[in-house]
Amino acid sequence: MLIAVDGPLASGKGTIAKHLANWYHLPYLDTGLLYRACALGVLQSGEDPSDEVAAAKSAKAVDRAALDHFQLRSARIGAAASKVAAIPAVRNALMDYQRRFAEQDGGAVLDGRDIGTVICPKADVKLWIYAPAEVRATRRHKELLERGEDISKDEVLAQLRERDSRDAGRPYAPMLRAVDAHLLNTGDLSIDAAFEVARRIIDAAQAEHS
Repeated sequence: MLIAVDGPLASGKGTIAKHLANWYHLPYLDTGLLYRACALGVLQSGEDPSDEVAAAKSAKAVDRAALDHFQLRSARIGAAASKVAAIPAVRNALMDYQRRFAEQDGGAVLDGRDIGTVICPKADVKLWIYAPAEVRATRRHKELLERGEDISKDEVLAQLRERDSRDAGRPYAPMLRAVDAHLLNTGDLSIDAAFEVARRIIDAAQAEHS
């Protein structure tokens, strides 16, 4: 079974996707880490994340080991990741990695922003996870403070809105809900409640196609 989980930053898609992978005993890939690892490589080389040549070179060097770097979850890397993700050469370089992961025997769970539309358009089940920007900013701010970052909630909200706009507005593989994706608003849900809703959606979809 192949499950595609898409949505904007701090919507809860990553946590839900991990829970689903554990529940259904499937391998899991947070595709956002690929772009964050690419961005980190660019910055460590002293280059600009908007530099297409530098970003593409970094993307080609991304491997599984790079996804465990402790800096990947920082606000700085997240902002740079959104810039490299808008570069077609970067997305092309990372597409094969994602598709190979998705094509494993038995299936997989992938989360990102274009899984159901570009990477795995024939996924068995697609979910679009979302929540109001203010709710997502509160979640993200709490996460960053717990990581020791000094940043205000207003800054987080501004960055989040800027990233949403860039991700949805890029001409190549934009953040876009697949027409056949099930909607899940996590704004008023705990993570356990959101997972239960997602699980019921998947179980119902499986029963329908069995």
